[in-house]
Amino acid sequence: MSPHGVEERNEADVVDASEANDADAQTELATIVGAGPAGLMLGATLARYGIKAVVIDNRDDKTSTGRADGLQPKTIETLQQLRVADSLLRKGVKIHDICFWTASKTESLHRTRREIHYPEHVDVEYPFILLVHQGMVEDVFIDDMRERNVEVARGLTFQSYKLGDVPGSPLNVVCTENKTGRSRTFKTDYLIGCDGARSNVRNSIPGADMVGESSNAKWGVLDGVIETNFPDFWSKVVVHSEVSGTLLCIPRERNMTRLYIELDSSIGESERATQDLVIKRAQAILAPYTLEWTSVEWFSVYKVGQRVASTFTNEDGRVLIAGDAAHTHSPKAAQGMNTSMHDTFNLSWKLNLAIRGLSKPELLSTYQQERRKIAQDLIDFDFEHAAAFTNGDAKALADNFATNVGFISGFGVKYAPNAINKPEKSPRGVLRAGELVARAKVTRYIDANPVNIELDIPMLSQFRVYFFVHDITASTQFLASVCRHVSAAHSVMGRASMKAAKSYTRMPVAPVEADQYVQPARYIGASQLFTFSMVTETDKSNFEISDLPPLLQKSRWTIYLDNAQDQKTGETCTEKWLGSVANSEVAIVNVRPDGYLGAIGRFGVHENGTACEWLDEYYGALLST
Repeated sequence: MSPHGVEERNEADVVDASEANDADAQTELATIVGAGPAGLMLGATLARYGIKAVVIDNRDDKTSTGRADGLQPKTIETLQQLRVADSLLRKGVKIHDICFWTASKTESLHRTRREIHYPEHVDVEYPFILLVHQGMVEDVFIDDMRERNVEVARGLTFQSYKLGDVPGSPLNVVCTENKTGRSRTFKTDYLIGCDGARSNVRNSIPGADMVGESSNAKWGVLDGVIETNFPDFWSKVVVHSEVSGTLLCIPRERNMTRLYIELDSSIGESERATQDLVIKRAQAILAPYTLEWTSVEWFSVYKVGQRVASTFTNEDGRVLIAGDAAHTHSPKAAQGMNTSMHDTFNLSWKLNLAIRGLSKPELLSTYQQERRKIAQDLIDFDFEHAAAFTNGDAKALADNFATNVGFISGFGVKYAPNAINKPEKSPRGVLRAGELVARAKVTRYIDANPVNIELDIPMLSQFRVYFFVHDITASTQFLASVCRHVSAAHSVMGRASMKAAKSYTRMPVAPVEADQYVQPARYIGASQLFTFSMVTETDKSNFEISDLPPLLQKSRWTIYLDNAQDQKTGETCTEKWLGSVANSEVAIVNVRPDGYLGAIGRFGVHENGTACEWLDEYYGALLST
């Protein structure tokens, strides 16, 4: 669908219902319902891509206590690539291990095992869970949006939407102002529901039903400062007492601890669960160790359920849902906030390209294909994990965790083959289409800095195209020919880049103070749509930037020397990612804007024509030129 009104817009004002039929009423590019982590991730990423969405929330204020609290390794990495993770890493608590304790009718409470939370075989840069409460994550996004002149409109409850009379025309969205009851309506091109498990947006989509089971198990949750003589209190701990029940202990920021406490539904305890009752239950489970609260910041009771929406989008693909609006599950594996933010991170770059008219409809449709599968994978894992937790089976719980540790970390998420994930016929190395690229060390040519190649290029809604070259001298003609092609108006990438340049001229990304430290122009100087890079085993003393084709000269900050080795395996980046690249070969690695591998092509140095055709075919299936 072509975007409506592509000029840069100021922050939206919601208009009176009486103005809804005014043909001149402003149409918003995107409207996000819900300002939790999912909605704010979407609003913040779109803002940095130059798309100022309207973000509304029915709450009068942001989250100040409680709710979700754990960031997994992949989420930390994503926040690093967005350059917003530093304050959370500084303030949060890092959890590296997990302990299991048990008590029976004949044995007192004792530790049965201790495990490293993310063992060495899980190849992550941040091998820990970062504990920070949800409000701290929201603050990071709110501040980032505010710097880009996007604010959350609070105290507005979404009621319904209506499709326009003409296919592709704007949606009419109706909201209610909480304080006055006044109805508000406005027009928007896209509507995204990030409004929680009781989502009004989901309920407005025909056929979007929640499918799955909701168990009767209920749990109390407490955040507070605790005095105790329990020895593992600053580790993640699962405690099961055959007599008193099950408890999960998680350290938190500001000297707090979160406890999840199983409630006994058989005696109606969960129906009358007060804070005092839950505290007494926790004390009974941890006996003979003492447990005393000096303060309680947050208390709640929740019910476990595993459910997934039957569809994440309406029929024409312009109303979408994400996060808890699309899937619900237990919180004990610290997946909810993470999965929700990755829903909207997956959606954000696809929506940016759709709004700008730079992509074909097939690209946006991959959001549902990919994220609904991940939601179902999460539900399947969570069902077994929650059952083992409730049953107090430490071995089953540990085994389930070990089997799924890659998925839990976020790095085991795998997307199926589709228009953007093209499997290699005979893969070598660890890279696979639809999976995250692995971490690897390289040296940046221009300043000799050792960097992680997967983290070095910031997320700017651009594809990353890496040329892996063993020897530059042997590959000179190949690089020159392919770089000329992808820059030319007769190529798909060339036309797409020119179209993107026009779009970003009409809807520019407004510079902000943070850009002084990121310097986005270093990464999109050659194209707003692609960051071009070269990784070479050639020694730095044997070539100059000026020896490279003009396209790569413009990309001087993403020229890397493959002269570092993995501390665990001793492999170089080329060896780890691709197995190897021969002297007479060039490998082209296409990485999606969200860091997942799209496609790999391997070509002889004389097969430049074949490489050009391959690139045209891959991007021609995704991009509108």
